[in-house]
Amino acid sequence: MIHSPISLNTLLKRGSRPLLGLIIAVLILSVVSAQEIPRGIVTNEAEAFQGYTLYAPLRGNETLLLNMEGRVVHKWTSAHHPSNCAYLLPNGDLLRSSKVMGNEVFGSRGPSGGRVELFDWEGNQLWDFVFSNGDHHQHHDIEPLPNGNVLILAWERRTKEEAIAAGRNPQAVSENGIFPDIVVEVKRNGPTTGEVVWEWRAWDHLVQDYDETKANYGDVGVHPHRIDVNLNPRPRTDWMHTNAIDYSPELDQIVLSPRSFNEIIVIDHSTNTEEAASSTGGRAGKGGDILYRWGNPANYQAGTPADRTLFQQHDPRWVQAGQPGAGNLTIYNNGSDRPEGKYSTIEEIVLPINSGGSYRIESGKAFEPVHPVWSYRASKPTDFYSSFISGAERLPNGNTLICSGAEGLFFEVTPDKRIVWEYHNPVTLPPAGPEGPHSVFRVTRYASDYPAFKGKNLN
Repeated sequence: MIHSPISLNTLLKRGSRPLLGLIIAVLILSVVSAQEIPRGIVTNEAEAFQGYTLYAPLRGNETLLLNMEGRVVHKWTSAHHPSNCAYLLPNGDLLRSSKVMGNEVFGSRGPSGGRVELFDWEGNQLWDFVFSNGDHHQHHDIEPLPNGNVLILAWERRTKEEAIAAGRNPQAVSENGIFPDIVVEVKRNGPTTGEVVWEWRAWDHLVQDYDETKANYGDVGVHPHRIDVNLNPRPRTDWMHTNAIDYSPELDQIVLSPRSFNEIIVIDHSTNTEEAASSTGGRAGKGGDILYRWGNPANYQAGTPADRTLFQQHDPRWVQAGQPGAGNLTIYNNGSDRPEGKYSTIEEIVLPINSGGSYRIESGKAFEPVHPVWSYRASKPTDFYSSFISGAERLPNGNTLICSGAEGLFFEVTPDKRIVWEYHNPVTLPPAGPEGPHSVFRVTRYASDYPAFKGKNLN
């Protein structure tokens, strides 16, 4: 821009105060826009857990591996955008979910995915499995299992008539029906094929107190192990909006994060498919019913909205064996509708679990704990906030790695909540909807001696 050499004094003498105010406002805005968050590595202290950080920028085609100095030491390139997770397997292969475009039932925006890809270290594609048609569609997350199979989180389509027949209020059903969640375990058996060897459906575990003429009519408060079909009473297809899945090999259990319910739920994977559709069987003896839930006891009439502790949460993860807090769950609590204001926190909870894999609960009361055993928030709470996506994981040294996804900010905190590593995603992509140019679903830190790195060049 070319400026004329007129002075501010001249403007004032000419009585151009409104014009002067406009010029000052433009200058202030220019300074503010120039003071953007620095991108790349910000903090890297000796107390940080040493390793490599994996992440996939939203709407990008690359999955990146960073060293502690914030430099990219390896990357994989796909023909598809992520949806939304990526995992580095012990043998060095990369497992990721990605998008199928053009599904007329489930669409392709936001968390919609539809496929699972597997690449070797050199970037050669080993598997391109599409789990998408008019009846079901992968979304948000997948989970690799120790046996080499993959858990896939997906929507299934239920018609408006099916929803009403299940006791849902007709006013809360759109003409397109409703899409409850399913979890399927898939065994890879070819370059583009897989066999479903286990499945669980939320639709098999419903209760409702709206329509007494339906078979699943009952007292919601007496059935905390079932899902009230009239939760989230908005006429939208994405009913549960489950945004994450994690697996515990010690318990053979799965944790899910239905964001629209503002709670996490745990189900039993030790069942077979027939048992998973029932209320009996498995190590815990409850079939595919909910073993444990936490975050919003009003969902099963064991509390009021004031007792709610989760607010649009993401990424529940079990703390792995051998790490501080092993067996606990960490949760990214987004806080977008928190009563006292919008800010995010990380919660760590101790599960009230019995030796047989069942969970303690008193009749008419909420599942414990009442409070987290550890939590993190910024000293000024509103300084740490992501309204969507995001995640956190406990590291082997007791630190916690956090991804504030909306702004693409990754940072590691010690148990006493000091930031010892911080990185701001510098990859810039065109924003879309709520996603900003630097948005990242979540990140994972792999130790320097992780088997995938053996013999690899990470310079």
